[in-house]
Amino acid sequence: MLYTVNSGACRPAPGERAKRAPVTASLHRLVLRATRAWQGRGVLIKAMSFAVIGVVNVVIDAGVFFLGYAALGSFAPFMAALGQIAGLCPWCGGIATVRLVVANVIAWAVAVTGSYVMNTFITFARESGRQLRWRAYLTFVVSGIAGMIANTAVLVLAAQVMPVWAAKAVAILASFVVNFSLSHFVVFRAKPSR
Repeated sequence: MLYTVNSGACRPAPGERAKRAPVTASLHRLVLRATRAWQGRGVLIKAMSFAVIGVVNVVIDAGVFFLGYAALGSFAPFMAALGQIAGLCPWCGGIATVRLVVANVIAWAVAVTGSYVMNTFITFARESGRQLRWRAYLTFVVSGIAGMIANTAVLVLAAQVMPVWAAKAVAILASFVVNFSLSHFVVFRAKPSR
């Protein structure tokens, strides 16, 4: 569908059909929101705020990850448990991969909670009313699972060709793109004006 932008509004171009299937209508609304956000440049400021909070979360995520990674590798009962998990999961790739995944999931769980709180009060303060809500938190966590999957997949793949610390850095960058997009357009989307 072609779009025209007049006085800040994004509409179907003249001659385009206004009737759309439900999936197409949802995609259309997403395109409209993205276009309006970009035109208002508010998305750029939000992305920068999200990135600054992300830096704090990188410290939290990396700190918890490396602490957990070290603990899992140095404590015999943890290594035995990881061995059991690896033995039950033929596609997990062995103890080393299971250790990476477990440490990463623990770090993500801690970081996502801090991220929700900081983004509620700072980046998306207007949209959230600076109110912590269980429903919004759960939506944030569910949407963050996509970021965690991207983070973990990139970590495991990148760790095959580079040191773990570099693989973790690449994984964090990949999850930033996924997490900001979902936070901006799904979790903290602006309420329609009445």
